[in-house]
Amino acid sequence: MVVVITGTTRGIGRAMAEGFAQRGQTVCGCGRSTAGVEALRKSLAPPHSFSTVDVSDEKQVEEWALSLLRSHGAPDLLINNAGIVNRNAPLWEVPAAEFREVLVVNVMGMANMIRAFVPAMISKGNGIIVNISSGWGRTAAPEVAPYCASKWAVEGLTLALSQELPPGLAAVAVNPGIIDTEMLRSTWGDGAASFPSPKQWAIKAVPFLLALTTEDNGKALSIA
Repeated sequence: MVVVITGTTRGIGRAMAEGFAQRGQTVCGCGRSTAGVEALRKSLAPPHSFSTVDVSDEKQVEEWALSLLRSHGAPDLLINNAGIVNRNAPLWEVPAAEFREVLVVNVMGMANMIRAFVPAMISKGNGIIVNISSGWGRTAAPEVAPYCASKWAVEGLTLALSQELPPGLAAVAVNPGIIDTEMLRSTWGDGAASFPSPKQWAIKAVPFLLALTTEDNGKALSIA
Protein backbone atom coordinates (compact mmCIF):
# COMPACT_ATOMS: atom_id res chain seq x y z
CA MET A 1 0.00 0.00 0.00
CA VAL A 2 1.21 3.50 -0.86
CA VAL A 3 0.34 6.13 1.75
CA VAL A 4 0.77 9.84 0.98
CA ILE A 5 0.83 12.12 4.03
CA THR A 6 1.28 15.88 4.30
CA GLY A 7 2.87 17.57 7.30
CA THR A 8 5.18 14.68 8.14
CA THR A 9 8.07 16.62 9.67
CA ARG A 10 6.53 16.94 13.14
CA GLY A 11 3.68 15.96 15.42
CA ILE A 12 1.12 13.41 14.34
CA GLY A 13 2.28 13.57 10.73
CA ARG A 14 5.70 12.23 11.60
CA ALA A 15 4.21 9.69 13.99
CA MET A 16 1.90 8.43 11.24
CA ALA A 17 4.77 8.19 8.75
CA GLU A 18 6.79 6.08 11.15
CA GLY A 19 3.77 4.01 12.17
CA PHE A 20 2.73 3.16 8.62
CA ALA A 21 6.30 2.29 7.69
CA GLN A 22 6.60 -0.03 10.69
CA ARG A 23 3.51 -1.85 9.43
CA GLY A 24 5.02 -2.44 6.00
CA GLN A 25 3.33 0.36 4.07
CA THR A 26 5.25 2.58 1.64
CA VAL A 27 5.11 6.16 2.89
CA CYS A 28 5.48 9.27 0.76
CA GLY A 29 5.43 12.43 2.84
CA CYS A 30 6.11 16.11 2.74
CA GLY A 31 6.65 19.05 5.04
CA ARG A 32 7.91 22.62 4.98
CA SER A 33 10.95 21.91 7.16
CA THR A 34 13.95 20.87 5.08
CA ALA A 35 15.74 19.66 8.21
CA GLY A 36 12.70 17.61 9.16
CA VAL A 37 12.53 16.05 5.71
CA GLU A 38 16.23 15.15 5.82
CA ALA A 39 15.76 13.49 9.22
CA LEU A 40 12.91 11.38 7.83
CA ARG A 41 14.99 10.39 4.80
CA LYS A 42 17.70 9.10 7.15
CA SER A 43 15.31 7.10 9.33
CA LEU A 44 12.99 5.83 6.57
CA ALA A 45 14.96 4.85 3.47
CA PRO A 46 13.54 4.08 0.01
CA PRO A 47 11.05 2.97 -1.14
CA HIS A 48 9.76 5.60 1.31
CA SER A 49 10.04 9.11 -0.08
CA PHE A 50 10.03 12.53 1.60
CA SER A 51 10.17 16.00 0.06
CA THR A 52 10.13 19.63 1.12
CA VAL A 53 6.76 20.92 -0.05
CA ASP A 54 4.52 23.77 1.07
CA VAL A 55 0.98 22.49 0.46
CA SER A 56 -0.30 26.05 0.13
CA ASP A 57 1.85 26.46 -2.99
CA GLU A 58 -0.13 24.89 -5.84
CA LYS A 59 2.86 24.62 -8.17
CA GLN A 60 5.00 22.85 -5.56
CA VAL A 61 2.18 20.39 -4.89
CA GLU A 62 1.65 19.70 -8.60
CA GLU A 63 5.35 19.05 -9.22
CA TRP A 64 5.62 16.78 -6.18
CA ALA A 65 2.50 14.86 -7.18
CA LEU A 66 3.72 14.31 -10.74
CA SER A 67 7.03 12.95 -9.43
CA LEU A 68 5.34 10.61 -6.95
CA LEU A 69 2.77 9.38 -9.44
CA ARG A 70 5.61 8.43 -11.80
CA SER A 71 7.67 6.70 -9.11
CA HIS A 72 5.01 5.16 -6.85
CA GLY A 73 1.70 5.32 -8.69
CA ALA A 74 -1.57 6.62 -7.32
CA PRO A 75 -1.83 6.43 -3.53
CA ASP A 76 -4.08 3.91 -1.84
CA LEU A 77 -4.42 6.23 1.14
CA LEU A 78 -4.09 10.02 0.93
CA ILE A 79 -3.91 11.74 4.32
CA ASN A 80 -4.23 15.53 4.26
CA ASN A 81 -2.72 16.32 7.63
CA ALA A 82 -0.71 19.55 7.21
CA GLY A 83 -2.11 22.39 9.27
CA ILE A 84 -1.34 25.42 11.40
CA VAL A 85 -3.12 27.30 14.18
CA ASN A 86 -3.33 31.01 14.89
CA ARG A 87 -1.78 32.55 17.99
CA ASN A 88 -4.31 32.77 20.82
CA ALA A 89 -6.30 35.97 20.45
CA PRO A 90 -9.89 37.21 20.23
CA LEU A 91 -11.00 37.24 16.60
CA TRP A 92 -10.91 41.03 16.34
CA GLU A 93 -7.25 41.01 17.35
CA VAL A 94 -6.13 38.39 14.81
CA PRO A 95 -4.34 40.17 11.94
CA ALA A 96 -5.89 39.60 8.51
CA ALA A 97 -2.64 38.13 7.18
CA GLU A 98 -2.53 35.56 9.98
CA PHE A 99 -6.18 34.58 9.47
CA ARG A 100 -5.53 34.25 5.74
CA GLU A 101 -2.50 32.00 6.28
CA VAL A 102 -4.49 29.60 8.47
CA LEU A 103 -7.20 29.29 5.82
CA VAL A 104 -4.74 28.98 2.95
CA VAL A 105 -2.71 26.21 4.59
CA ASN A 106 -5.55 24.31 6.25
CA VAL A 107 -8.16 24.52 3.48
CA MET A 108 -6.56 25.56 0.21
CA GLY A 109 -3.57 23.30 0.90
CA MET A 110 -5.96 20.39 1.22
CA ALA A 111 -7.71 21.36 -2.01
CA ASN A 112 -4.33 21.57 -3.78
CA MET A 113 -3.57 18.01 -2.71
CA ILE A 114 -6.96 16.74 -3.82
CA ARG A 115 -6.56 18.31 -7.27
CA ALA A 116 -3.08 16.86 -7.62
CA PHE A 117 -3.71 13.27 -6.50
CA VAL A 118 -7.40 12.35 -6.70
CA PRO A 119 -7.68 12.20 -10.52
CA ALA A 120 -5.03 9.46 -10.54
CA MET A 121 -6.86 7.65 -7.75
CA ILE A 122 -10.07 7.84 -9.79
CA SER A 123 -8.28 6.44 -12.83
CA LYS A 124 -6.96 3.57 -10.70
CA GLY A 125 -10.47 2.96 -9.40
CA ASN A 126 -9.85 2.92 -5.67
CA GLY A 127 -8.44 4.83 -2.74
CA ILE A 128 -9.27 6.51 0.55
CA ILE A 129 -8.87 10.25 1.16
CA VAL A 130 -8.55 11.20 4.83
CA ASN A 131 -8.86 14.88 5.67
CA ILE A 132 -7.60 15.57 9.18
CA SER A 133 -10.14 17.71 10.97
CA SER A 134 -10.41 18.57 14.66
CA GLY A 135 -12.78 18.64 17.57
CA TRP A 136 -12.75 22.35 16.82
CA GLY A 137 -14.21 21.57 13.42
CA ARG A 138 -17.36 20.29 15.13
CA THR A 139 -17.45 22.57 18.17
CA ALA A 140 -15.62 25.83 18.88
CA ALA A 141 -13.41 27.54 21.42
CA PRO A 142 -12.39 31.12 22.16
CA GLU A 143 -9.19 32.64 20.78
CA VAL A 144 -8.82 30.10 17.96
CA ALA A 145 -11.60 31.33 15.67
CA PRO A 146 -9.51 31.17 12.46
CA TYR A 147 -8.51 27.57 13.20
CA CYS A 148 -12.11 26.64 14.03
CA ALA A 149 -13.28 28.25 10.79
CA SER A 150 -10.70 26.30 8.80
CA LYS A 151 -11.63 22.96 10.34
CA TRP A 152 -15.36 23.54 9.94
CA ALA A 153 -14.49 24.18 6.27
CA VAL A 154 -12.62 20.87 6.16
CA GLU A 155 -15.74 19.08 7.38
CA GLY A 156 -17.89 20.65 4.66
CA LEU A 157 -15.28 20.15 1.96
CA THR A 158 -14.97 16.47 2.85
CA LEU A 159 -18.72 15.86 2.85
CA ALA A 160 -19.10 17.53 -0.54
CA LEU A 161 -16.13 15.61 -1.95
CA SER A 162 -17.62 12.33 -0.72
CA GLN A 163 -20.69 12.98 -2.86
CA GLU A 164 -18.58 13.67 -5.96
CA LEU A 165 -16.35 10.60 -5.85
CA PRO A 166 -17.09 7.58 -8.05
CA PRO A 167 -17.51 4.06 -6.61
CA GLY A 168 -14.30 2.62 -5.23
CA LEU A 169 -13.19 5.82 -3.52
CA ALA A 170 -14.06 7.43 -0.22
CA ALA A 171 -13.46 10.73 1.56
CA VAL A 172 -13.50 10.78 5.34
CA ALA A 173 -13.06 13.61 7.85
CA VAL A 174 -11.14 12.39 10.88
CA ASN A 175 -10.86 14.17 14.20
CA PRO A 176 -7.58 12.84 15.64
CA GLY A 177 -8.48 13.69 19.22
CA ILE A 178 -6.33 15.62 21.68
CA ILE A 179 -2.60 14.94 21.38
CA ASP A 180 0.39 16.56 23.06
CA THR A 181 1.85 18.24 19.99
CA GLU A 182 3.87 21.39 19.47
CA MET A 183 0.79 22.95 17.88
CA LEU A 184 -1.44 22.14 20.86
CA ARG A 185 1.18 23.50 23.26
CA SER A 186 1.07 26.77 21.32
CA THR A 187 -2.55 27.17 22.46
CA TRP A 188 -2.74 25.17 25.71
CA GLY A 189 0.81 25.55 27.01
CA ASP A 190 1.83 22.91 29.56
CA GLY A 191 -1.81 21.81 29.79
CA ALA A 192 -1.16 19.67 26.72
CA ALA A 193 1.23 17.44 28.69
CA SER A 194 -1.59 15.35 30.16
CA PHE A 195 -2.53 14.00 26.73
CA PRO A 196 -0.89 11.21 24.68
CA SER A 197 2.26 11.92 22.70
CA PRO A 198 2.07 11.59 18.90
CA LYS A 199 3.87 8.23 19.06
CA GLN A 200 1.44 6.93 21.68
CA TRP A 201 -1.48 8.18 19.60
CA ALA A 202 -0.16 6.55 16.41
CA ILE A 203 -0.26 3.09 17.98
CA LYS A 204 -4.06 3.31 17.81
CA ALA A 205 -4.44 5.75 14.93
CA VAL A 206 -2.51 3.91 12.23
CA PRO A 207 -4.55 0.67 12.45
CA PHE A 208 -7.71 2.79 12.59
CA LEU A 209 -6.78 4.56 9.36
CA LEU A 210 -5.72 1.34 7.63
CA ALA A 211 -9.14 -0.14 8.43
CA LEU A 212 -11.10 2.61 6.62
CA THR A 213 -13.13 1.42 3.62
CA THR A 214 -15.49 2.85 1.04
CA GLU A 215 -18.31 2.19 3.51
CA ASP A 216 -16.90 5.11 5.51
CA ASN A 217 -17.39 7.56 2.64
CA GLY A 218 -18.74 10.87 3.89
CA LYS A 219 -18.45 10.01 7.55
CA ALA A 220 -17.08 12.33 10.22
CA LEU A 221 -15.07 9.98 12.44
CA SER A 222 -12.95 10.43 15.56
CA ILE A 223 -9.94 8.59 16.95
CA ALA A 224 -10.80 8.54 20.65
